[in-house]
Amino acid sequence: MNRTQARQRIAAFPKDDIDAAFSAGVDLLRADHAELLLPAGRTLARRFPQDARSHQLLGLAARAAQDSAQALESFARAHELAPGDALIANSHARAALEAGRPAVALFERAIALAPQDGTLRLGHAASLLHEGRTDDAVALLDALTAANPMWADGHRDAAHIRGQLGLDPCASISAALRQHPRSPDLHLLLAGTKLEALDFQGAREVLEDARKRIGTSPQLAVLTAHAASESGDLDGADALFASFDAAVGVNDASLLARHLLRAGREIAVAPLLEPLVAKDFNHLLWPYLSLAWRLTGDPRWHWLEGDEHLVGVFDLADQIGDLTELADHIRSLHFAKQQPLDQSVRGGTQTDGNLLLRTNPAIRNLRRVILEAVEKHVAQLPAFEASHPTLLAERDPLRIAGSWSVRLTDAGFHSDHVHGRGWISSAFYLALPDTLGSGHGAAGPANAGWLSIGESRDILPQLEPVRLIEPKAGRLVLFPSTMWHGTRPFPSGERMTVAFDIARPLQ
Repeated sequence: MNRTQARQRIAAFPKDDIDAAFSAGVDLLRADHAELLLPAGRTLARRFPQDARSHQLLGLAARAAQDSAQALESFARAHELAPGDALIANSHARAALEAGRPAVALFERAIALAPQDGTLRLGHAASLLHEGRTDDAVALLDALTAANPMWADGHRDAAHIRGQLGLDPCASISAALRQHPRSPDLHLLLAGTKLEALDFQGAREVLEDARKRIGTSPQLAVLTAHAASESGDLDGADALFASFDAAVGVNDASLLARHLLRAGREIAVAPLLEPLVAKDFNHLLWPYLSLAWRLTGDPRWHWLEGDEHLVGVFDLADQIGDLTELADHIRSLHFAKQQPLDQSVRGGTQTDGNLLLRTNPAIRNLRRVILEAVEKHVAQLPAFEASHPTLLAERDPLRIAGSWSVRLTDAGFHSDHVHGRGWISSAFYLALPDTLGSGHGAAGPANAGWLSIGESRDILPQLEPVRLIEPKAGRLVLFPSTMWHGTRPFPSGERMTVAFDIARPLQ
């Protein structure tokens, strides 16, 4: 259902028939047209105030459109009217969690209605974490994974929480492997977790143990080659990648491209990746094509990333209000002791959940101001370019795919990375140390703590950035999610940001 068809459905929406309206509304939501449905959903809830489905539909539309306050209100009312409905109870708990409201009791109530739903158990653990009960969250996930040793999602959540608390992130997976030593899935999960924890040698040992126990497979072979390259064993990775068939998929091709760039064979990258770009729905390949085109002097790099309008800088301090108060509140949400797994943070912590969906007034104001700046940035982007990952035809609605705060301390930084599943990414500066460089000789080294764009130092340490941007409190920087970005270390102090991705609008 495209946007024109969705508008036609809304124009003929059966507002006097709750059964037909609910069915039509679900169809619109499945086609990702929540914003169009929202006004009709409000009308339906007013016309059928005693029918749980009217409030449920409004809650679903509001949640998809990221109106957390409306979603929570609607699901609470739907639950009052239908306390035995498991789906409504589930939605109520999740809406509370996303809004930053107490949700533990709501998840417990939903679990009582649907005790076999594993996603509810993970939500329960997240709600414990958000309410400061970190030990209880860990204990819950440890118990659940012990009882369900093949539950990959449970192991992943346990690993990510344990790692941020300074505990062994691999504990539950290792315990499961002792029970099921010939499980390919568990071996791959353990190796992947080791890679996320930057334990490259540990990952190689896990993969070698898997090969001895269960033999090889395409997945094991590619991951073994990738781990060798990441650990610096380029000759070993060359030998392992030698029999690689790039036609097996986009993800494997991205790992090979990463290795080829690191090994100085950038000329081989474009012929490898260009035939696969049309299949690259998660935009894993564009960042590596960008590096390859740039290194080989291919003019297509300018088409991809060279236009200065792709990067926007907005100074918003005057519109935000009290930055110190906002920083204090967001600082209180940092529960972790160590950097998260599989993220760019080095020497810092990151908040959990979609930060900008919270209903705290200061965060709601921040979200409003930020989205107004995003709207201005999108409005000045160059015109639609077929196949370009950023210059899309449809550029609304502006939804936040993910948002978080990062708090870096003494010598902390972000490794260079991309956000392939986003459309536009960001950095908003909340609090900065006195040791940032200015590029003109300041308290810290030149460019200390600055945002770098176009660098990929883990792969190409000799490559210079395309642009360096000075942080300032209240400054928002926007750039394509497929563009490499990171930060320079700074000597001491605290550097706290809010970051988010804008989701790719439906085309």
